[in-house]
Amino acid sequence: MNPFKPTAGKMPPILIGRESVIRDFEEALDNGAGAPGRLMLISGQRGFGKTVMLTELGRVAKKHDWVVVSDTASNGLCERLVAALSSGAVRFGGATISPSVGVGGMVSASLGSVSISPSNAALTLREAIEARLRRMPDGKGILFTIDEAQAASEEDLVALATAIQHVLRDEDMRDVSDAKKHGVAFVFAALPSMVDEVLNNKVLTFLRRSQQQVLAEVPLADVRAAYVDAVRESGKEIGQEDALAAAQAAAGYPYMVQLVGYYMWQAADRRGSKTIERADVERGASDAVVAFGEAVCAPIMDGLTPAQREFVKAVAADAPSSTAVSDIAKRCSRSSSWVSKYRASLIKEHVIEADGKGYVRLSTPHMAEYLRGSSW
Repeated sequence: MNPFKPTAGKMPPILIGRESVIRDFEEALDNGAGAPGRLMLISGQRGFGKTVMLTELGRVAKKHDWVVVSDTASNGLCERLVAALSSGAVRFGGATISPSVGVGGMVSASLGSVSISPSNAALTLREAIEARLRRMPDGKGILFTIDEAQAASEEDLVALATAIQHVLRDEDMRDVSDAKKHGVAFVFAALPSMVDEVLNNKVLTFLRRSQQQVLAEVPLADVRAAYVDAVRESGKEIGQEDALAAAQAAAGYPYMVQLVGYYMWQAADRRGSKTIERADVERGASDAVVAFGEAVCAPIMDGLTPAQREFVKAVAADAPSSTAVSDIAKRCSRSSSWVSKYRASLIKEHVIEADGKGYVRLSTPHMAEYLRGSSW
């Protein structure tokens, strides 16, 4: 079976370079209430494995017999969390909740519904969490994983913060040993732009106090070693030089690591070979670039305004070299103020990045190749 899993959010067999995040979280579960890793904000660009990390931390929590509630931020986040925590028709703070279903300790927030007024959101969520904790064994708790947290409304985040603070205080006041107290952990995953907003928002102090984990590129040597090990465990072989070529094609981008691995393994398998050769690596890298463009680059472009797309295409014309800001103004026939405005917005969204004074470059690998072969 192909050991590489490039589907978005699917747990890959190798979590290269992410061991410290997993270790910090597991230690936080072991160390009890107040451990920093129980409130974590994971940030990184698209395709850097944020959703995969949430899945893995959920697996770790389940191994510790914690309940896991997972959701993706959007309007009604608190209502869905309350629905996921409830079982049967329950009334919290004046809100009637329809049944939700939990399977094997993993609660699906997509089942069940509830209507809560914004003014009651924090109180209702607090009641729902505490009611669920009362039904749990001593020393266990609930992990909430919230993906795409940058899409959450400020009202939902404030309600979450208020509920968390009260639940932790109430649990701390219980007259039992620390080992018997229940726990609550929150892990948020978000684009880097949210970190900037959190740091500048005095209301969201609980997120500013969170343990921040920034997912970056994976070192080349780690990717090469992971390729060799994963391929060998799957029943095939790859030489060190070919594994290095594959790692270089992936460029440290976690999603590309999975894509290149998947397609080079597939190329060798279709030849009926147990050895991945250089031609397989080259074919895999080529197929991976196409798949990466559709899975990562296309959604990025789709989320931009027409003016932002115009700016990005002007930058892509020089890739992989950086582009002078003055050249962008000429290519787009725009004023310097227009260029400054969209330069700032695209840097904030991590679509481009500064590359020395007066120069910018694309942040996402293979974006230029994608744009040259697309109709944007």
